[in-house]
Formats: sequence, C-alpha cells, structure tokens
Amino acid sequence: MKVPLNQPSRALENMRSEIEVAFERVLSSGWFVLGPENDALSEELSSFLGTPNTVLVGNGTDAIEIALVAIGVPPGSSVLTVANAGGYSSTAIRQVGAIPVYVDIDPISLQMSVDSLEDVLAGLSTVPSAIIVTHLFGYSAPVEAICTLAKRYEIPVVEDCAQSLGAIVSGRRLGTFGHIATTSFYPTKNLGALGDGGAIFTANTDYANRARSLRQYGWTEKYRTGFAGGRNSRLDELQAAVLRVRLPLLDGFNKSRRRIHSLYRGVDSELGKFPHASGENFVAHLGVMITDDRGHVRSEFAARNIETDIHYPVPDHLQTAYRDSSTQSLLATEGMAGRILTVPLFSEMSDDEVEQVMETLRG
Repeated sequence: MKVPLNQPSRALENMRSEIEVAFERVLSSGWFVLGPENDALSEELSSFLGTPNTVLVGNGTDAIEIALVAIGVPPGSSVLTVANAGGYSSTAIRQVGAIPVYVDIDPISLQMSVDSLEDVLAGLSTVPSAIIVTHLFGYSAPVEAICTLAKRYEIPVVEDCAQSLGAIVSGRRLGTFGHIATTSFYPTKNLGALGDGGAIFTANTDYANRARSLRQYGWTEKYRTGFAGGRNSRLDELQAAVLRVRLPLLDGFNKSRRRIHSLYRGVDSELGKFPHASGENFVAHLGVMITDDRGHVRSEFAARNIETDIHYPVPDHLQTAYRDSSTQSLLATEGMAGRILTVPLFSEMSDDEVEQVMETLRG
C-alpha cells in the first residue's frame, strides 16, 4: 500500500455534498468576487480566532506582503524573520522593497530563537521595521517572549499562521498576539481551499482598512487609488464558500492530526525523533522528524512505499538567487536543514497507513 505524504482530495470527498450545496449557493447568488461568502467567512474567521478584523486575499504570500505594507514597512528598511520556513516571508519582504535579516532558530523546536533575536537586535545599527514570526510545522514559536522583546524596541510583530491555524497559547489562538497576522488556505494546509487563498487578521482597524484597500489596487473608492502598493489579490466566492464548510471542522481536523503525531512520537525509533509535543499549541501541520542520516531514513520509508519530503532543504539565505547578497551565518538553521525529514501526516489517514509509518519507525 502506498502511503502519500498528503492527499487533500480525501477531505473534500468526505464533504462533497456540502461543498456542492455551497457551490450552488454561490452560483445562485450571482456574486463571484467580494460578495456575501467573503463577508460571512470574514466574520466566521474573526469569531474563531477572537480578533475583530479579517481581510481575505488571494494567497498566503500576498497576505504577508499586504500586511507589511499595511503596518507601514518602508522600502530599504530591514525586517527580521527566519530562514528555515520555505522562503515565503523572504519573498514578501523583498516584494515591498525591504531587506530580510535572519534570526537563527532553536535547534530543538525549530522555531525562532529568542536569544538569537536579542543578539540580532543588539547588533543592528537601526531598528527593524517589523518582525515576522512564523509558527512553523504547526508548532507555536515563542510568540509571547518575542512580542515582549519587540515591544521594548517598539517593533511591530507579524504572525505567520499558515501552518498553525487553530493552535492555542495561554488561552488565545495564534494570530492574536502580534500587531497583525496572516494565513494561507493552500489545499494542503490544515484549513485548505480548492486552490490558493489567504487572510490577514488584526485588531487594529486602521491596518485592516488599509489591507482591504491594498488587496484591490489601493482603492479608497472605486477607481480612486488612495494607497500606494496595492494589487489585485481577492479571494473568490467559491473558495470562500468551501472554507465556510471546512472552518467548523478545523478543531476536529487538528485533533486528528495531533493523535497521529502522538502515535509517531510514542515510537522509540532508531531512525529519528519527532521534536514537537502534541499539546494545544501544536496542530501537527507536518510530521517533521530529526534524523542523523536522512538519506538512509528516506530509503527505509521508500522501501515500504511511504512518501517523504524535506521542509525545507535550502535555507533562504543560501538560495542561489540571493546567496551573493547574504553574509549571515546561521549555525542552527543550516545544521538542521540537513537533518529534518517530513513523513505522512494528515487527518484523513487510515489506521493502516498510520500503522505502516509506525512499523517503519520501529525498524
């Protein structure tokens, strides 16, 4: 039996009739962009997260870019982020004309290191215009400590919740700690659409109004551009309708993911270890393990017909397109990039598939 890394179509098949009803509702309404489904989803996401403003956009990277513009990040300024999160924040930072400056990670949690953040801040001659905190692999970064440090320097914090939507820290959902937050609805996410989509969350009404304008050319009213840096980035009504079907099930999806992750983590395996504990601050977006011999471990899984992947093999500062412009050395980030491996983990996995992964882990 082949075990896929992920298979979003399974979740959609399980709710096919509900999605067909949602599609029919959109077709009957005559609204296809920025209509009632967008309005309803925005309200439902705000209620779920516990924040007053949700702005729906075309994808997760656009969400980060628009968020940076909305909080006033100027071209030429620096934005702090991590280099082990797939390049999405780095792309958005460069798109607004800012400069990414990287903070090393904690080698155990794989999240931004507060100690490294303090070192980077102390070594900069100017205060950064923002810090992007990525809650990677479904696990919470030390967001409370980061926000406390950022407040001392008066730096806005952007939370990237694309891999962590639904996680809870100190009784609050991730995405409510920073000044503004973003997520992605790419089909493999814990809350996925049938294509691209994203959202911005904030308690700041000015930021929210600016983001709503920026997602549609910077218009303050139709055909009148009031904000520079606008784009066309709107979530269509069909995607919003699908997400409305799936949102009430998100906590259940996350619970299923945590259960599978707990089973993996409970195996005393010589192949490697799973670093993240399955508490409410973890939604098990990816089944990431740390191994000392990744090539061998991948071959063991492949021999048992189990797909694996690497999230992510090349840190942002070492990517070919930007290597010449980066002088940073990130020892933990670079070291862990050679040791991480992702195994199948999604809420619709069968018991037999989970057992097949666990048998491989047992050796």
